[in-house]
Amino acid sequence: MTAQPAEPHTRLRPTLPTPSMVTLLQAIVSYPAVTLLMSTTPAPRMLPEDAERLRGMAREAGARLTSEALTGIRGTVLRPLADLAEEAGRGATTEAIAIFVSAATRAVVHLNVLVADRVVVDPTFATRDLVRALHRTPRHVVLTLSQREARLFEGLGGDLHPAPGRSFPRRAAGAEAAQRGERGMRVQERTSFYRDVDRALGAYLRVRPAPLVLVGAERELAEFRGNSANLGRLAGCVHGSMVSAPIADLVPRIRLVIEGYLRSRQQEALALLEARADGERAVSGIASAWLAARAERPEMLAVEEGYFYPARVDGSGELLSPADDVEHPEVIDDAVDELIETVLRRGGWVALLDDGALADHDRVALTLRTR
Repeated sequence: MTAQPAEPHTRLRPTLPTPSMVTLLQAIVSYPAVTLLMSTTPAPRMLPEDAERLRGMAREAGARLTSEALTGIRGTVLRPLADLAEEAGRGATTEAIAIFVSAATRAVVHLNVLVADRVVVDPTFATRDLVRALHRTPRHVVLTLSQREARLFEGLGGDLHPAPGRSFPRRAAGAEAAQRGERGMRVQERTSFYRDVDRALGAYLRVRPAPLVLVGAERELAEFRGNSANLGRLAGCVHGSMVSAPIADLVPRIRLVIEGYLRSRQQEALALLEARADGERAVSGIASAWLAARAERPEMLAVEEGYFYPARVDGSGELLSPADDVEHPEVIDDAVDELIETVLRRGGWVALLDDGALADHDRVALTLRTR
């Protein structure tokens, strides 16, 4: 393999992963694309021992590439990689860090999930842990509601902030008088307010679709749900009068709802796999899934989170064979990561399941669209 000509590089700020960021990184095809993945101890500044491990991983990647005698990579890949590792060692940390460097791209991403420490040198970046982080800490929308006021938030990981735009917060007509006790909110007034809130919520979700969490008193949420047309991705509810609660009080309660939502998504994935298998529209095992993802119309890829598969690919790109010599330039460090990218690129979706959940399917299975 030869290094690609250098292009003006894209510098991404250190941040939590977002779907658009993952899509950008998955689009990069340029050997060598170097990925460093390392679990870290959350701290305001990376611990010295973590910083040294990260620098060691950068040196390991450098040694692998130096042994390949590639031309033109010292300034485009090796030096930027060392600089990013050094820079990251002086910054704050979460549960893990990922560094991506190619001739055209530089990215440092913080993750709220643990990862298996590894150095990946391939034609594409290793983004499976970013996909996993999105599944474990998905972007979500939170609507806090009372009879008189509604607020909307965007959530990602442990971060919660007011949703962009001018549609929220919303207040009911006559709400100030009602708060002063001059009169209560009539049923028709509440219904009108809830429908107004729902229209604004629907407009927001059409542009920025995401799972939804409702927060409010049980009676008020029941009334709102009876008037809402935008609950197709309702993750769950937090009961309590919390429309004015501090964000710090909301986050832990919302996290419980999202965790329950993710557990239900795993059961949905297993149910879909069973249904498609009965109709002979599912394949099991990495080799079959690899081939079907290219030859058929992938619907859902189900894979166990801890499953990694270093492999060689034949000249046609369709047949896999296992490999032990991961550092060899012709070996894909993780064919599962490549398979995930293929399924997403071809319009399918990915379910990352607990280890052992797919024991009857050799740890990975692919469902195929019925039409």
